[in-house]
Amino acid sequence: MEWVGDARLAAGPEAAWYLEAAFTPGAHIGSVYDDPTTPIVVTRIEELTTIRVPSGRIVVDAPWDDDEIWEYGRGLPTRPPRELAVSIPPGVYRVEIAWTTGPYEFFGEPCDGVETAATRLCVSDDPVVGWEMALGVDEDIDRLRAGGEPRFSSDANVGCFADAAAWTTLSAPFRKVVDGIPAPRDTEQLADGCERVRDESQQADLVTFGAESGGIVWLGRTKAGDVARIVVTTGMPGAQA
Repeated sequence: MEWVGDARLAAGPEAAWYLEAAFTPGAHIGSVYDDPTTPIVVTRIEELTTIRVPSGRIVVDAPWDDDEIWEYGRGLPTRPPRELAVSIPPGVYRVEIAWTTGPYEFFGEPCDGVETAATRLCVSDDPVVGWEMALGVDEDIDRLRAGGEPRFSSDANVGCFADAAAWTTLSAPFRKVVDGIPAPRDTEQLADGCERVRDESQQADLVTFGAESGGIVWLGRTKAGDVARIVVTTGMPGAQA
């Protein structure tokens, strides 16, 4: 029996096209702002790193919340992370970033316009037949307003994938506050300003990535309904996906 998703979460034609095109080198996914003659082109797909998810439970959220700095500094409880309602098989997965270029000028100076189109966690290489927005464990589809898009927010434009069972340990370096100011954190530095935290006691990881204004999380489903990709696109309003 083939997978049939809920129409309220399904990607529309434009979003579905973008989710495929963003990871197709050479694809044109738009044009430069105020210059419709210059295309934005997908230039490469970068394997950033791998991530261990031994629990099969996955968080896709900002690793910290600027509104909770006061609580961090006093060791007080904070909101739970946005854990996805769907789980994946325990394992080690690739994290990939799709990069684009769209050259432009800024005050007469040329800029290469290198940007992130999307970031994905590759659960499997099986073909994706459909896309849907991912709900969090505490989100109810029946309460989703018409046209609403479940998402996570990030004032710092940073998101992360993380094993939910190890979240407290994995997120701790981002939540150290001294005298109301975030303290320097000891994390593994990856390419492009991304970071990784390892919890060796649970063999679990957290990996950060750029996420403008947070992001919408998309599930790429196979014919059987299994999750093959988890993709994060921009949280900016009006985006294609």
